[in-house]
Amino acid sequence: MSRKIYPVILSGGSGTRLWPLSRDLYPKQLLALIGPESLLAATARRVSGDSFAGPVIVCNADHKFLVQDQLAAIGITPEAIIIEPVARNTAPAIAAAAALLRERDPDAVMLVLPSDHIIRDLPALTAAIGAAAKAADTGCLVTFGITPTAPETGYGYIRSGEPLGGIDGAFKIARFVEKPDLATAAGYLAEGDWSWNSGMFVFPAELMLTELSRFEPELTAGAVSAVEAAQRSGEVVTLDPVIFADIPSKSIDYALMERTEISAIVPASLGWSDVGSWSALWDIGDKDHTDNVMIGDVMAEDTDGSYLRSHGPLIATLGVRDVIVIATGDVVMVAAKDRAQDVKRFVGRLKAAERTEHVSHRVVNQPWGSFQGIDSGPSFEVRRITVKPGAALSEEAQSAGHWTVVGGTARVTRGTEILTLTAGMSLDIPAGTVHRTENIGTGPLELVTVRFGA
Repeated sequence: MSRKIYPVILSGGSGTRLWPLSRDLYPKQLLALIGPESLLAATARRVSGDSFAGPVIVCNADHKFLVQDQLAAIGITPEAIIIEPVARNTAPAIAAAAALLRERDPDAVMLVLPSDHIIRDLPALTAAIGAAAKAADTGCLVTFGITPTAPETGYGYIRSGEPLGGIDGAFKIARFVEKPDLATAAGYLAEGDWSWNSGMFVFPAELMLTELSRFEPELTAGAVSAVEAAQRSGEVVTLDPVIFADIPSKSIDYALMERTEISAIVPASLGWSDVGSWSALWDIGDKDHTDNVMIGDVMAEDTDGSYLRSHGPLIATLGVRDVIVIATGDVVMVAAKDRAQDVKRFVGRLKAAERTEHVSHRVVNQPWGSFQGIDSGPSFEVRRITVKPGAALSEEAQSAGHWTVVGGTARVTRGTEILTLTAGMSLDIPAGTVHRTENIGTGPLELVTVRFGA
């Protein structure tokens, strides 16, 4: 790769099959499911370095500050963070990223990646990107195929056609197939020239927009206009909400890749997983001698082949096999491992019941830090609040409150007063008082607040 490639990381999914850990305000791609980093951070890290420009992240407004924090934590500066006002599937998201990159670099080549995949063979990924970039230079729109290891029915399949002249490992695409039945998938495996559809691509930005406009002129024009009319603040590009909402919602495969005649594929064995369910995490997890994956506070007796993960209370199992048990601060979910794909049903039921366990965890992240509900009643609410160093929060107290600093140093502006509080100190906030709390220390500021009244 002689020039820098622009990674475009799509971070708009909600990961409902990984509920209760994945939720609307803290979805799958922002979770550290394998190792210490989130899937998003791991994706950004693996396409960083001399061969790559800073990544373009496409996400929604609720996740912007989490994306910024996670990239900053690993020392990566994004080229841009594109905010989608509404979800419109992958074709509009990729088209908007292509339009932005074309503005900045008319010759830009983009590497499109989902934010929530795991790739363990980095040398193989590097080689595949190199082959795909060469194919893109010849005027192709390139997708990556994953060499199948089993007759999976949950993935689409792509058949490789003739070799692409002069480029080792690249082929024309002969055929796309949606998720097949088991017998058909087994046949594809035996034939040997089929790959799983990975949802990863290399596109010259200008070529991608030109070709997409042949098949989806309304979609393409809308994406370009949404970028042109976007609000821009530093690295953040917020697409025009009215224009973007009118764009048809279509996948990039349906809108472009299954229709174009200039498509190509680079099949590769990458140690890949789309982490699509709890059973997929069991498949790739570190297992003990009884084939259990155990994470967090877990005790297992006479338990086999199970995925047991606690981010809250102790999980204790006895005499069970092939189950999934996930515990958080507010939910315990138990499922048969072979029913892992159906976990998303709970999310639908929670939405219908107008509950909130699919929206956020007990700890709710904010740009300034986080808060956690501890207890509440008809006339009171108790919260634990954490404020990042250098951050602040301001509000007008709708009801009276009592704030106690339990760690760190706070500068509190209460009306016209300015107070400095350290651990063990507290103050009252009268109802209707405008107040501001700043963390002026070098570590987190920890507060416990009690609010009184309706």
